[in-house]
Amino acid sequence: MSLRSFFQWCDSLTIANAIRDSRFLFPIIESIHILALAVLLGTVIVVSMRLLGKGMKQRPVAEVYGELSRLRNWALATMLVTGFLLFSSEAMKCYDNPPFLTKMVLLAIAITFQYTVVRAISGKPDALLGRFQATAVAWGSLVLWFGVGTAGRAIGFY
Repeated sequence: MSLRSFFQWCDSLTIANAIRDSRFLFPIIESIHILALAVLLGTVIVVSMRLLGKGMKQRPVAEVYGELSRLRNWALATMLVTGFLLFSSEAMKCYDNPPFLTKMVLLAIAITFQYTVVRAISGKPDALLGRFQATAVAWGSLVLWFGVGTAGRAIGFY
C-alpha cells in the first residue's frame, strides 16, 4: 500500500465522512485534542522546569516525573486518538501539507525522546543527574513538544 493509498483509505472511512458531514464533530474533537495537548505540555513543562532546577527543588525529579506519568500518558493517548480522527476527516488535505509532515516527524521524535531519554534521565537519583545532561534533556523535550504544537497549528494555514 502506498502512502497516497493510505491517505485515501483514511479519507474514505465512515467516521471520517461523519466528521466531515457534521457541523459540530470536528470542532468538538479538535477542542478535546487541544485540551489534551495543553495537559501534555503542562506535564512536560513541570518536569522540564524541575530538570532545569527552576521549581519544586525539594522534590526529586523521579518523583515529579512519576507522579505526572498517568496524566501525561492519558493526554498523549487522547491526542493520538483525536488526532487520528481529525486527520482522517481531511486526510487528502494533509497529503501534500508540509506542516503536517513536519508535525508527524516531530511527534514521532518527541514520543521516542519522551519515553526513552526523558524517562531514563528522570529516573536517576538527583545526585547522579549531571547539570548539562539535565538541561539538554529539558530543553530538548520542550523544543520537540512545542514544535509539535506549532506545526499542528500551521497545518490550517497551508
